[in-house]
Amino acid sequence: MNTRARHRLFVPDDLNSGAALSLSPEQAHYLVNVLRLTSGDTVLLFNGRDGEWQAEIAETGRKRAVLSVGALSREQDNQPDLMLAFAPIKKARIDYLAEKAAELGVGILQPVITNYTQVTRVNSHRLKANTIEAAEQTGRTTLVDVREPVPFNRLLDEWPGMRHIIFCDESCAGLPGYAITERVAELKGPAAIFIGPEGGFSPAERDRLLGMPGAVAVSLGPNVLRADTAMVAALAVWQAVAGEWKGIQDGA
Repeated sequence: MNTRARHRLFVPDDLNSGAALSLSPEQAHYLVNVLRLTSGDTVLLFNGRDGEWQAEIAETGRKRAVLSVGALSREQDNQPDLMLAFAPIKKARIDYLAEKAAELGVGILQPVITNYTQVTRVNSHRLKANTIEAAEQTGRTTLVDVREPVPFNRLLDEWPGMRHIIFCDESCAGLPGYAITERVAELKGPAAIFIGPEGGFSPAERDRLLGMPGAVAVSLGPNVLRADTAMVAALAVWQAVAGEWKGIQDGA
C-alpha cells in the first residue's frame, strides 16, 4: 500500500470514514489511465463541506474505480468571504481568470454585464470546472461559488451594505492617493473587488460605484491593465494587506 497521497480529487459525495465511493468514468480514467494508479494507492478527497480525507483505491477497471475512505486529514476551512465582480471576457482569458481567482482565495465569482461588456454569454459550468480543478491542485477545501451573470445596476440595487466595494478605477492610474495598498489596509469584513471590461466602466457606472456606501476607488499603478491582469494584481494586494496573507504576516 502506498500511504503517501500525492493527488487530490473533488467528489460530490458525503465523506466519512469507511465510505465506499464509485468515481465518475472521467475521474476513473484520470486515475487509472493518466496517473497510472492501481489498487492500494492513495489519494486525497474533498467535497467543499467535510474537510479533506485520505482514501485508498480499492478496485479499478477500464472505466471504473472504487475508493475506500479512510481518516480525516484536514478539517474544513472557512469559506473566504471575498467576491470578484468582473465583466466577462473572451474564452481563454475567462478560463484563466476563474482558475487564478480560485487560487487566490476568492469565495464568490460574480460575472457582471456592464455598458461596455463585449462578451455577454458565460459558460458557468465551465467556470465552475476550472475553479474545482484549481482547488484540487492548490489544497483548497472550499469551493468557489460561481454565480450566473447579472446586469450591473441590478447587482448594485441588491447590494448588501456590509460588503465593502473595492473599485479598480482606471481614471486613478498612478495617483498616489489611490494606491490600493493604502486604501484597503484597514478594511475588515466581507469585500468585493470590481474589475471592469476592456474600456473600463462607463462614466455612469463609475459614478454609481463611487456613490455606494463604503466604496473605495483604487489605482493599480501607472499602467492600464488588461482585465485578467488587473484581477490578479488586485487580489494579490488585497490578500497581502487585508486578507488571508495578512494573517500569516502578522503571525495570526
